[in-house]
Amino acid sequence: MIGILTDTTASIPRKLIETLQIEMVPYYVHRGLETLRDGVDVGPAEFAEWLASASRLPTTSNPAPGDYLKGFLNLLGRVKGIIALTMTSRGSGAYQSCRAAIDLLRERAPDLQVEVIDTLQVAMSQGWVAIEAARAAMRGLTFDEVRRRASEVARQGMMLQTADTLRYLHMGGRIGKAQHLLGSMLNIKPLIGMKDGEIVALGTARSRLKAYRRMVDLMQQRVGEGAAIRVAFTHVGAQEPLERLEALVRERFHCVETIVTELSPALAVHSGPGTVGVSFFPDR
Repeated sequence: MIGILTDTTASIPRKLIETLQIEMVPYYVHRGLETLRDGVDVGPAEFAEWLASASRLPTTSNPAPGDYLKGFLNLLGRVKGIIALTMTSRGSGAYQSCRAAIDLLRERAPDLQVEVIDTLQVAMSQGWVAIEAARAAMRGLTFDEVRRRASEVARQGMMLQTADTLRYLHMGGRIGKAQHLLGSMLNIKPLIGMKDGEIVALGTARSRLKAYRRMVDLMQQRVGEGAAIRVAFTHVGAQEPLERLEALVRERFHCVETIVTELSPALAVHSGPGTVGVSFFPDR
């Protein structure tokens, strides 16, 4: 079997991680003098609650080569190859860190087939890549077939997100090409997405509901109304608002599979409480 490794920014629900035997490497959240491992020392729900009243924004850092090496070694001995999947290299040093870990791994296991793929995605658009790769691996597909499936899902995936404010993205230095939205009125809800691995602005709306409707329109432009999709809804302490977006999506598309999950703390730092997003790809 081919082993699948990714990091916690993928925001995959714990049950799926266990069922699909995906090896997870935690990001780090630095909160004052504390260094917390994302998903290990701090969970999404408790972190979202704390973040809502935080007076100072934490910082984050990607896993070091040694962290990825530890994940690889956890898989060693029970797999015949490993495919690692990182969040976009244009928003993190994870890809480079993972590549360095592979060089270290080859000193210990020179014959093991191992490769890292830069998904150019984040959140559950990265998560879907890992999920579908793991499913392909569990069906007994070859290394090349699993790699092709991962690359296909990464290429077809789309992430859309709206937040109550751009304050967290700006303070965390992750705003990318959406920088010009900072001058917008405070009651404007920004819409952001990913293009070529970088966060970009996709417009604004004057209410959450209008933002959700715009997100659904963008989804339709991507795949067509009524299309069959696999879709994940993500949030930061916003379960109830998320349900409104989910209802709108279900009205317009054939949802072959639906996942609801919370953004990992390492991502919640940059988007903030009240964030709601959708990650999907066409099911063909």
